[in-house]
Amino acid sequence: MEKEDARILVHCCCGPCSTSSVERLLSEGLIPVLFFSNSNIYPAAEFDKRYGGLLTVAGFYGLEVIREEQDHAAWLRAVAGHEAEAEGGGRCSICFRYNLERACLKARELGIPRFCTTLTVSRFKKSAMIFSAASGLEGFQEWDFKKKDGFNRSIQLSKELELYRQDYCGCEFSMRGRGK
Repeated sequence: MEKEDARILVHCCCGPCSTSSVERLLSEGLIPVLFFSNSNIYPAAEFDKRYGGLLTVAGFYGLEVIREEQDHAAWLRAVAGHEAEAEGGGRCSICFRYNLERACLKARELGIPRFCTTLTVSRFKKSAMIFSAASGLEGFQEWDFKKKDGFNRSIQLSKELELYRQDYCGCEFSMRGRGK
């Protein structure tokens, strides 16, 4: 009998959110392949900062990272008409679906049987909304990384690894209300 493929493609939004999520997957005997596909992130310098943080996490755990080139214009077309919506509304659901579809395609391309996202570790995001956005995507696994104190563990690991922690979700629309 062939041994089950333990790989899981992990859509990673940033280094901090990846820390405790990856730790948990490893503790469950899975082999995370980190996937950075975040065309929503604005500006490009922010995209690069977050990718740099993910590289630090990958180095710490000895994991592979796959980076998809950013296509912010395509993401803007996907959320067109939802720009004025409040954080946590319909635009976010579209954004989650956009990024998770990319992860689904990459997992299929690489022959990885399952995928998940680190987005669920954030106390600022509703896991149920993320799971709903992923509905019907082949291979998606519902990992709620907030559980088992995941958010606080991510803060602790981020400090230990000296990771940059952003103060907004990622897109230019989520920058509103930051007080800056």
